[in-house]
Amino acid sequence: MDVVCSGFVLLMILAIAPVAAAAAKESAVNLLEAEALLKSGWWRDDTAARNVSAHCQWRGIICNDAGSVTDILLPNYGILDGLTNFSFSSFRNLVRLDLSGNNFYEAIPYQTGALSKLTYLNLSLNDLHGQLPSSLVNLTHLAQLDVSWNWIGGLIPPGIGNLTDLVTLDLSQNCFWGRIPPTLGHLSNLASINLSNNYFSGTIPSALFNLTNLSRLDIHFNPAMGGFLSEEIGNLKSLVELDFSGLNLSGALPLTLCRLTKLVSLSGAENQIHGSIPSEIGNLKILEHLVLGSNRLTGQIPPTLRNLTTLVTLNLSSNQISGSIPLQLSGIPSLTFLDLSYNALEGELPCELVTKFGSENFVGNPDLHHDSTLCGDHRHHPPYYIIGLGVSFLVFSLIGGLVLYIFCKTKVKKVELELMDNKHGDIFRIWNYDGHMAYEDIIKATNDFDVCYCIGTGGYGSVYRARLPSGKVVALKKLHRLEGENPNFDKSFRNEADMLSKIRHRNIVKLFGFCLHKRCMFLIYEYMDRGSLFCILRDETEAVELDWIKRVNLIKGIAGALSYLHHDCDPPIIHRDVSSNNILLNSQLEATLSDFGTARILELDSSNQTVTAGTFGYMAPELAYTMAVTEKSDMYSFGVVVLETLFGEHPREFLSFIASQPNEPIMLKDLLDARLPPPTNHLVVRNVAVATALALDCVNTNPKCRPTMQQVVNRFEVGRREPTRPLHAIAVNQLVSPPVLSLPDQTCADGRSSSSTINEFHVDISATLPSSNFSIHVST
Repeated sequence: MDVVCSGFVLLMILAIAPVAAAAAKESAVNLLEAEALLKSGWWRDDTAARNVSAHCQWRGIICNDAGSVTDILLPNYGILDGLTNFSFSSFRNLVRLDLSGNNFYEAIPYQTGALSKLTYLNLSLNDLHGQLPSSLVNLTHLAQLDVSWNWIGGLIPPGIGNLTDLVTLDLSQNCFWGRIPPTLGHLSNLASINLSNNYFSGTIPSALFNLTNLSRLDIHFNPAMGGFLSEEIGNLKSLVELDFSGLNLSGALPLTLCRLTKLVSLSGAENQIHGSIPSEIGNLKILEHLVLGSNRLTGQIPPTLRNLTTLVTLNLSSNQISGSIPLQLSGIPSLTFLDLSYNALEGELPCELVTKFGSENFVGNPDLHHDSTLCGDHRHHPPYYIIGLGVSFLVFSLIGGLVLYIFCKTKVKKVELELMDNKHGDIFRIWNYDGHMAYEDIIKATNDFDVCYCIGTGGYGSVYRARLPSGKVVALKKLHRLEGENPNFDKSFRNEADMLSKIRHRNIVKLFGFCLHKRCMFLIYEYMDRGSLFCILRDETEAVELDWIKRVNLIKGIAGALSYLHHDCDPPIIHRDVSSNNILLNSQLEATLSDFGTARILELDSSNQTVTAGTFGYMAPELAYTMAVTEKSDMYSFGVVVLETLFGEHPREFLSFIASQPNEPIMLKDLLDARLPPPTNHLVVRNVAVATALALDCVNTNPKCRPTMQQVVNRFEVGRREPTRPLHAIAVNQLVSPPVLSLPDQTCADGRSSSSTINEFHVDISATLPSSNFSIHVST
């Protein structure tokens, strides 16, 4: 009996052993996942996260029945820690990952490609940079990929064509450039693709026209592109939304475009498209938005537009369209926006259109006639009614004017009102607070701030590109309605308008006007068509165009702007958010400082304490423990930007290294942007060395030891008369200055006397390199 029982027990053990082993394995995997979640630091402020064994109950975590994590959904969670502490390889059952709307500031880790079961990846609305890791092509089950609204640059990995399960691909609002890869044409399941607001070049690859399941194709505002819209566009029978605005396309509109009968929105504005609008456009029976403004279209408005009974928006402005306006346009029941301005239209302007859309949407057509006396309601009323109405209006105007005058004198800040040539549709140089006279021009130029004109987003609003009727191109920063209800955003917006209305400097972005109104708040700036320094440095082609001379001039320009703010404004102004994102370049690659939403006037007789502001990676280290605002925080940020400009990338690793090993010899030539040939001209080498030396002074961890911006500007001037070593002989650690102060009653961290100032110190490279006859003097 004992033998039988023993045998039975053995069989039972053998039977349950695999189950027990599997359970133990699952338990180990779950523990590994829990520890990985904890180490990420993302739930640091969540009290529930203290219980590691209950990680499946943490916010944003979903587990399967076995307790393994399948979903991490933390959109807009305010995560401050980076992605580098997250162990992607620990989550082999992860299906969905949503980290959108957080504060991640680094490149997407290569390890992301280890999430082999992932079907949904959303990293949008962060500050991610670098390139898309090639490992993403391993995510063969991925159905949705969204990395929009970041600073990601470089090339799209060609292997992206392996992601054949992709349904949605959104790479918009980034710095992608060099062409759109044809391998995207392999993604036969794609229903939506958005490549807008990038730096793609070349033509639209014909491979995209193989994606017959596409319902949305958005490639608008890639100004480096060109070519023409192929007849193959007609293959995309499922298209509902098509936007190819701002691509510099030429040629005529292909007739096959009119076969896309499922189209609801068609936008092709701001190109060089010529020829006439085909009459077959009337076949698009469910079209709601037709935007073809700012092209070179000729011919007449096709009468077949009357067939578009669902049309809501029709914008054909700034073309060369001739002939008369079809009266049938007034019979389209859904039409709420019509703009035919700045064409070659002629004949009589129908009263029905004037009444419905306003006469301003037909200006710029010299041969288009409009008799205002025939279109007013007054023709139905007797003369005494008109006289009474006129008197009432006059009295009301006088009273209203008096009240407004008193209000402005007592309640509103005094604002200089300097008009430009408004008859050409231009804007105020400095507006008053209602901005009434140019409001209609702005709404019309952006189609009421349509997303197709949006070129980026800032900390508290979106930026739009608009061409005014005069032909001037401006940038508009608009506060979103929801953000306008936030008093902090509203304060920042008004602060920026107030700051920029008071200052003038060639290297500070020009504020042409602003509208601060409950209904709509926006600022109007000079348009800088080369974008931000951040994006240019991450574009291989544009980075090479930004040669050493241009980079040094850029650095000098920003130094001049900050010196103006710190020393020439009374009281001084602290920018508080100097970063490569906020340095914009014009067509000549000249730099301007922008984004003054967090700027602050330095009150010399107060503590100047405020909440922390700035961009991660550029903020001075002392802001972690003090709220006091001084110009020295701008100095630190400026130093980081200088090093980034010279190195071609953010210097975070270099700053960490030199802080831990300050005496380690690193040759300057090994740090400079390798995409450019090393400078050989001795004047250029001298300027690069001086800029590096000043940047090292500015990033001193002790704010008291940083120079003033005025000293930096003076240093560049004096540096032109100094000899220097050849580039290959300059070591970075020898450029670091002895501790210096701008105030004689303070002491630097190492206890050195503060009696010396930046005007008294120098760095003699020949002291450590005796074989040379040259020396760099960083002294004034």
